[in-house]
Amino acid sequence: MGLFGFGNKRKSVDGAAEGKRDQIDDDKNDDSQEGELERGFSKGPWDVHDENVVDYDDYLDIGALYLPFKQGIELRIKVNKDSDEILGATITYGDSSLEVEAFAAPKTMGLWDMIRQDLKEANAQATEKEGVFGAELTLPVSVKDKVLKTRIVGIDGPRWMLRGIFSGPAANQGEEKTVLDEYFSDIVVDRGEEPLAPRDLIPMHTPVTPAERAAQAASENEQSTIPDEPKGPFDSDQQTEVKTTLSRGPMFSEVR
Repeated sequence: MGLFGFGNKRKSVDGAAEGKRDQIDDDKNDDSQEGELERGFSKGPWDVHDENVVDYDDYLDIGALYLPFKQGIELRIKVNKDSDEILGATITYGDSSLEVEAFAAPKTMGLWDMIRQDLKEANAQATEKEGVFGAELTLPVSVKDKVLKTRIVGIDGPRWMLRGIFSGPAANQGEEKTVLDEYFSDIVVDRGEEPLAPRDLIPMHTPVTPAERAAQAASENEQSTIPDEPKGPFDSDQQTEVKTTLSRGPMFSEVR
């Protein structure tokens, strides 16, 4: 669909934002500018290094993304069948779904402006409007014998762009849209320091649950404070504890 391209407007927007942070209250009537100024200050999606980043200790860690567990949400991880590479995640709520992926971006400009333009040029039926995340695209997609409406949003962050594709009722209005918009806003992006070309998918890894991270942190802390602590896998009690936590808490699945 021609989804990827270089942006050429973020640099000027960032430069303007630097001199206007003290005037945010005066600019609230400009929705697109407000969105640029507020990401990382009062709303997400977030970067792991944002000063006001949400507490993501209880999120699922898949490398590039920290994904929240929410009541009523089904979270599926997309996996390449041939390489076992993690490709992204699909979040389902009711009859709606949200697909998320994070891409590398240049230091001095974002990607979303040009990607939007590419999509509009490649799809005559694509329409643009202002939404909760700034400029959004509505795009009809043919699935079997049906034509489904999708809503595509892009958020530029520090050297990354997070793309969300909403389908079902969440592409329009209503409670499912509100829930999935909030979910998208709560995502935390970890760009990492690995050199990546613009538009490359930011690497992801096998999901790590909060319980597994806590167990790993506890193990590392114990090894660092007790001399001659043997290295090796968790003992059976630790393994049982992690499995029990998973069985009682929110679950996720893999789609291959």
